[in-house]
Amino acid sequence: MKLTMLGTGNALVTECYNTCFVISDGNKNFLVDGGGGSGILRQLKHAGFDWKDMREIFLTHKHIDHFTGILWFVRMICQYMNQREYDGTAKIYGHAEVLQLLEDVAKKLLQPKETRFIGDRLHLIPVADSEVVNVIGKATTFFDIHSTKTKQFGFSMDIGGSKKLTCCGDEPCNDFGKFYAENSEWLLHEAFCLYSQAEIFDPYGKNHSTVKDACELAEKIHVKNLLLYHTEDKNLSARKKLYRAEGQKYFSGKIYVPDDLETLVL
Repeated sequence: MKLTMLGTGNALVTECYNTCFVISDGNKNFLVDGGGGSGILRQLKHAGFDWKDMREIFLTHKHIDHFTGILWFVRMICQYMNQREYDGTAKIYGHAEVLQLLEDVAKKLLQPKETRFIGDRLHLIPVADSEVVNVIGKATTFFDIHSTKTKQFGFSMDIGGSKKLTCCGDEPCNDFGKFYAENSEWLLHEAFCLYSQAEIFDPYGKNHSTVKDACELAEKIHVKNLLLYHTEDKNLSARKKLYRAEGQKYFSGKIYVPDDLETLVL
């Protein structure tokens, strides 16, 4: 299995793409979020993917740096279905509220001849808190992260060998998320900035973590590999070095600070 980071930045970055990624197992792909626009198509292309191969998609929440790219996916899928250039079906998972919004916006912006495929061959599949779904052949538990800003779900995926990968969305993993994240082989967690630069970037005012916070959490809940994303972009050229240096003070496992389009073997 592989994980390809299409984007690694927070909502306001300009030097990298917003955070979204693909989990791949052979020829099966699971796209998580879409970033803030049509750039998702460029990122997939440069990562070596055909966008049509993204048949299972997860939308974590409605913030535009995650939502808007998925709206582009709805457009592309429906348009190509209408042109008879897209075979089979596609699935988009999410909590009921965000999927309803996605459908409402799509039907306001796209043509009826395209949106007629929603619910027919493009399936919007609501998931409930703690619901287990088979995604790319893996048992995947979706969970409500109990966001303080807007309803948001994360997930924990069985990646084989009694190991799991957990994504906590783009907010600090709280007590609700710890239940799913504890003992993860891989934990995907936001780190808005360095703790040493918290006064510059104000992560706490935005309900985000610093590298120090994320690493302390991962150590406490016995994570093996910690992947940090959803960061600022002012330190981009030195981000790996700076984030690892700070994080290693608080976390004894492996720390990954990927760049856009970087692929990791799980």
